[in-house]
Amino acid sequence: MADRVTVIGWDGSPLTAAARSALGAATLVAGAAHHLALPEVPATAERIRLGSIALAARRIAQHRGTAVVLADGDPGFFGVVRTLRAPEYGLEVEVVPAVSAVAAAFARAGMPWDDAQVVVAHSRDLRRAVNVCRAHPKVAVLTSPGAGPAELALLLAGVLRTFVICEDLGTERERVTVLTSDKVADHVWRDPNVVIVVGGSPAGAAAQGTGWLAGHEVGHPTGPRGWGLPDRAYGGALGEGESVHLRTAQLARLGPRMGDLVWDIGSGGGAAAVEAARFGAAVLAVDADPDACGRALALARRHGVQLQAVHGRAPQILEDLPEPDVVRIGGGGAAVVTACAARRPERIVTHAATRDEAEALGRALADGGYEVECALLQSVELDTSVWVERERAVVFLLSGYRVPHP
Repeated sequence: MADRVTVIGWDGSPLTAAARSALGAATLVAGAAHHLALPEVPATAERIRLGSIALAARRIAQHRGTAVVLADGDPGFFGVVRTLRAPEYGLEVEVVPAVSAVAAAFARAGMPWDDAQVVVAHSRDLRRAVNVCRAHPKVAVLTSPGAGPAELALLLAGVLRTFVICEDLGTERERVTVLTSDKVADHVWRDPNVVIVVGGSPAGAAAQGTGWLAGHEVGHPTGPRGWGLPDRAYGGALGEGESVHLRTAQLARLGPRMGDLVWDIGSGGGAAAVEAARFGAAVLAVDADPDACGRALALARRHGVQLQAVHGRAPQILEDLPEPDVVRIGGGGAAVVTACAARRPERIVTHAATRDEAEALGRALADGGYEVECALLQSVELDTSVWVERERAVVFLLSGYRVPHP
């Protein structure tokens, strides 16, 4: 095992005395090509070009001597330190940090970033980073080959954002470009780069002062307490399929979370769509009624969340929508359930007023490859001034859980 492993972050500025000392004593140096070309790297040291961090870690674990790993920015922030500290390599790691690429990007843009979400984009799961950009007004994206600014912008089609693209930070080739997202795919961008995605209606935009929790919008750190909020929180007079008890059960089954895309089909007044967005998920509120779409957008602004309203009738309108992670169906029958099941979301929830309708929806879910759960929900609202029944509701709640392919 290496006697000592020092991980040095480099942001383009001169190396610190501690970094120069560690490099001068190194018998093995790992890094990208531009790191290995630094004049401080000893001529006699073994050099490893970093590709797979895991392969490099195994080689370092076998080395007898002093090893140095060079990385861009702060290597402890979405960097190599996590892999090198994995127990299977048995390495003792010291870290000499530098300014992270994200901090440098926001500094170049002259923007605060304590209220920003920070995500890493890979080609295999780029859509999750895109969903965070849909759902939040300020996001920093650490890109990778095949998951760069152009790919990010293409998947954001229909959602206009401003991109601040920072290429080759800390080098002589550094370049900062500001474009609207619809223009980004027209250009070729250099790696490595960081993209700041800004837009939408930030919660508490008019609030003064600072926040208290990183990654949350300034002036709106918590929003209304709880979820499954009563109808009055959404202006009252919600539809039958939007009752607080049904909505609470649906959200519990869906489990929307950061990085997800939620389809809310037949979104009605928008209460369920807004609550899903409050969990940090991206939401498409789909409704055939243009007034309902308008109400959903107004409600989102009122509660300080982002969502996209889609006017159209399901199932036809669903064909061109991006892939969902979970789906709530507020209406449309078995045909809509079948169309949603064909897109293979992880979960689908819907409801029925009668047993016959519930059986039809359950068959559509099962035929689509979903394990079906059905519960009969009865809720009774009481007038607490006299403790008598005010309103009673009975509904069948159906939940479909995707069955993995064998």
